[in-house]
Amino acid sequence: MEHSQEPEFIVPPAPAEPTLVAKENTRDDAARQEAAQREAARLETERLEAERLENARQATTRQEAARAETERLAAERQENERQAAARQEAARREAARLEADRAKTERLAAEHQESERQAAARQEAARREAARQEADRAKTERLAAERQENERQAAVRQEAARREAARQEAARAETERLAAERQENERQAAARQEAARREAARQEAARAESERLAAERQENERQAAARQEAARREAARQEAARAETERLAAERQENERQTAARQEAARREAARQEAARAETERLAAERQENERQAAARQEAARREAAQLEAREQAARRDAKLRAIGRQLDEEADRRKAAEAANRLSPSASSLRRGRLFGRADPNAELILYAEAWSRKIHFSPAFETVRELVKQPHTKPLVTVAIRSDGSVESVTFVLSSGVPAIDNAIREIVHSLAPYQPFSAALGRDYDVVEIRRTWHFDSAIRLY
Repeated sequence: MEHSQEPEFIVPPAPAEPTLVAKENTRDDAARQEAAQREAARLETERLEAERLENARQATTRQEAARAETERLAAERQENERQAAARQEAARREAARLEADRAKTERLAAEHQESERQAAARQEAARREAARQEADRAKTERLAAERQENERQAAVRQEAARREAARQEAARAETERLAAERQENERQAAARQEAARREAARQEAARAESERLAAERQENERQAAARQEAARREAARQEAARAETERLAAERQENERQTAARQEAARREAARQEAARAETERLAAERQENERQAAARQEAARREAAQLEAREQAARRDAKLRAIGRQLDEEADRRKAAEAANRLSPSASSLRRGRLFGRADPNAELILYAEAWSRKIHFSPAFETVRELVKQPHTKPLVTVAIRSDGSVESVTFVLSSGVPAIDNAIREIVHSLAPYQPFSAALGRDYDVVEIRRTWHFDSAIRLY
C-alpha cells in the first residue's frame, strides 16, 4: 500500500516581544527628558522674568537720572539768583556795618567819659563814708564816757543817800535844811552837768565843723585839681575832637566817594543783573527747549533701545533655548552611551565625573548632595564680604564648581562672568573658604570621583544659587 506524500508546512516563530526592562528604560528616559525640559523651561522663565525686572529697574534709573539733572539745573539757576541777592545784601550790610562802627566809636567815647566820672564819684563817696565812720566812732566813744560818768555819779549819790539817812536819824531838822540845800546843790549840779554836756556837744560840733571845713577845703583843692585836670583833658579832648573832626570829615568825604562809587557799582551791578536775568531767562528757555528736545530724543532712543533690547532678548532666548536643547540632547546621549557601556561591561565603568547643570537628574544622591552644598553657601556669613561689591551694576554669574569625593574643591569655572572682576574673585574666595564640603556618600562615591555643580549666583540679602 502506497502512502501519499503531503507537503510539509513550517510555521515561522513569532517575532520576539521587547523585554519589560527595555520598555521600562525607554519610559524612564522619556520621563527624564521631559522632566529636564520642564526644568530648563522653568529656569529660563525665571531668568527672563529677572531680566525683565532688571530692564525695568535700569529704565527707572535712567528716568531718575534725567529728573535729577533737571533738578540740578534748576538748583543752579536758583543758586545764581541767590548769590546775586547775597551780593546785594552783603553791600547793604557793609554800609550798615560802617555806620554801626561809627556809632559804636562815639558810644564808647561817651561810655569812657561816663566811667571816669563815675569812678571819681565813687572815690568821693568812699572818702565821705570814711569821714562819717570816723565821726560815728568818736560819738560812740563820747557816749561811753558820759555813761561811765553817769554811773559814777549815781554810785556817789547812792553813797550820799546812805550817809544822809544816818544823819537824818541824828538830826531831822538839820536834814530838812540840808535837804533843801541838797536840792539846790543837785539843781545846780544838774545845771552844771547840762552846761558841761552842752559844752561837750558844742566842742564836738566845733570839731565836726572843723573836720567838715577841712574836708571841704580838701574837696575844694581836689575839685580845683580836678578842674585843672578836666581843663587839661578838655583841651586835649578838643584837640582830639578837632583832629577827629578833620578825620571824620576826610572819612565822610571818602565815604561819600565810596558811596558814590558803590552806588555806581550797584547801578552797574543792577544793569548787569538785569542783563544776566534776561540772559538767564533766555538760557532757561533755551535749556527747557533743549531739555524737551533731549527728552524727546531720549524717549525715542529709549523706545528704539527697548525694541532693540526686545529683539536681542528674543534672539538670546531662542539661542539659549536651542543651546539648552542641544545640551540636554548631548547629556541624554552621554547617559545612554554610559548605560550601554555599563550594560556591556559593568565592572569597567568609565563615568567618574558627575555633572548637575540643572535641578533634575536620575541620580537622587547627586541632587541631594548639590542641594546640601547650595544650602551651606546660602546660610554662610560670606555675603558680608561682597555686600558692597554687588551694589555695582553686574551680570548674574553662571559658575561651575567641581568638588572631589573628599569634599575638597577641584576647580571654579565661570560659564558666564559677572562683568566685575572683583565679584568673580570674591565668588572664588567664598567657594574655597567654605571648603572642605561634605564628603560623598557611599552610594555617590561608587559612581563619581568628582561632581560638577553649575548654578547662577544671585545676591540680595544673602547668596542665592539658582
